[in-house]
Amino acid sequence: MPFPATIVKHIPESAISEMSRIAARYHAINLASGYPDFDPPAELLRAAEKALQAGYNQYTPTEGAPRLRRALADKLTRFMGMPIDPDTHLTITCGGTEAMIATMMALLNPNDQVIVFSPYYEIYTVDTLLAGARPVFVALRPPDFSFDQAELRQAFQGGAKALVLCNPSNPSGKVFTRQELEFIADLAQEYDAFVIADEVYEHIVYSPHRHTYFANLPAMFERTVSCGSFSKTYSVTGWRVGYTLSPPAITQAIRKIHDYLSICAPAPLQEAIVTALMFPDSYYQQLQEEYSWRRRVFLGYLEQAGLSFTPPQGAYFVLVDISPFGYRSDTEFCHWMAKEIGVAGVPGSSFFHDPVNHLIRLNFAKSEALLREAGERLLRLKEYR
Repeated sequence: MPFPATIVKHIPESAISEMSRIAARYHAINLASGYPDFDPPAELLRAAEKALQAGYNQYTPTEGAPRLRRALADKLTRFMGMPIDPDTHLTITCGGTEAMIATMMALLNPNDQVIVFSPYYEIYTVDTLLAGARPVFVALRPPDFSFDQAELRQAFQGGAKALVLCNPSNPSGKVFTRQELEFIADLAQEYDAFVIADEVYEHIVYSPHRHTYFANLPAMFERTVSCGSFSKTYSVTGWRVGYTLSPPAITQAIRKIHDYLSICAPAPLQEAIVTALMFPDSYYQQLQEEYSWRRRVFLGYLEQAGLSFTPPQGAYFVLVDISPFGYRSDTEFCHWMAKEIGVAGVPGSSFFHDPVNHLIRLNFAKSEALLREAGERLLRLKEYR
């Protein structure tokens, strides 16, 4: 029998998926996978039911349903303060995940170099390999997860074709400052590179930090692809509807790839999301307030448990230091914690290029009851220090 493709040997198993399976095995609270456990807004659910009954059950145009693209263009224009064209700038994809791989396949040639900040969300390196390119890593250094400017310049000098920017960042929760983003933008222009901006957590940012849309920086729209998603903002991670925002020539390339990857995103859910995009600004303010509360409650439990962590500036993850427990393997610790404490996290080593084995990632996008239950269980860790 022939063997599978060689590239499969270089693709690791998803640590997030593995820990979700471990959570189910031990009936642990799953703080590993990055989904909220609460329902989306009721009006959004009603819109989905209505769309299913109204006949939105066949293919949409591959670039996305016209009503959705128009509504998204209006929303982005409002928040970015720049005109977005629904016909030439937007492509609706099967989640932000497909947005990322379609973008890489549209931009990269074999052996191109892609700068990836470490720690990183696991799909960035895998998608780079699937596109035939090579990742080049630049460290984000705790506690503020800042980068060394000389190191980043050297990575660009090496001939990088693109840089992947996750802002707000998963898993670190870092929100890049405008000064940091402008430095990246200057290097991208100087070395004629693209920036692929993953901005799915754009509306989950904690005061006093602010989100800056990378494509909005001077002279950057023409060399930026922004990968977005409705999953996090509207608590519909299972709907799998995302998008890319890009200049016209790149949009055409992405649409070609997207057409062959999935044809289109789910038609009735595209229609339903139009309702969410018409929410008033107060929805996004309330979203920030609710996540700020969850962050405050969960970090409070971590402090009571005597755990060290870096407070996230955005997104809904926190990296926790497990050094005091004496485990040489963060994976072994996560398995033990799921079984003995009843809470599942993700080994931090799955997010870092360098050998980092003293951190785990926990997700606090949970209902109050589950968040407090997870917190109470984590307090038991004091017994094992």
